[in-house]
Amino acid sequence: MVNYIDLLNYPFTLRREDCALLVIDMQYASGSRSHGLGAWLEAKGLLDSAAYRFDRIENTVVPGIQRLLQHFRANALQVIYITLGASEADYSDAPVHMRPFFSALSNHAGSFEHRIIEALEPMPGEIVLNKTTQGAFASSRIDQVLRARGIRQVIATGVSTNNCVETTAREASDRGYNVVMVSDATGTCSDEMQNLTLNAFTRLWGRVLSVDQVISELSTSQ
Repeated sequence: MVNYIDLLNYPFTLRREDCALLVIDMQYASGSRSHGLGAWLEAKGLLDSAAYRFDRIENTVVPGIQRLLQHFRANALQVIYITLGASEADYSDAPVHMRPFFSALSNHAGSFEHRIIEALEPMPGEIVLNKTTQGAFASSRIDQVLRARGIRQVIATGVSTNNCVETTAREASDRGYNVVMVSDATGTCSDEMQNLTLNAFTRLWGRVLSVDQVISELSTSQ
């Protein structure tokens, strides 16, 4: 049976000349089993409840992003890191609903938890933008940065698939960017949540591709 929504989606292919890789929220605050959220859960005896999340980050998300970073860097393509956290140590610049999360994880500019994990550290000259909201377009300079560089397509990776990654991807789509979410370079708390989020994104928002598909499409683009 034909899925009618497929007939209505905007078709596009990835183009090297105006594409950027977004690495979203891969920080010690929520992307590390031993720090931030992981340490907070362990202190409460709840770390096992997040085993799926951290297993996926370690075994799927990080290796997937590393492969994409290698391809983008080898081909001099644009890489942009996005971090999440308060700019002020008292969290006063964060939205009220985000303050308990930031405070519990000590996630503010200058803290260890705010740093990007070592396995995915930015290279000198790569852009790092901070946001205080789940979507990057609501509280960072990302739109200005992308447009100044002639970027019209973004590839979204990182955590969490159903929160910051999806929100940023949808914001980008609404602003006219072609957007891809990468199935095996994103992660959240369950297979169900991962799959529901990615499936919903394919309904008029953008495309979902694997790491292999992204690299293949970029390698053959003109």
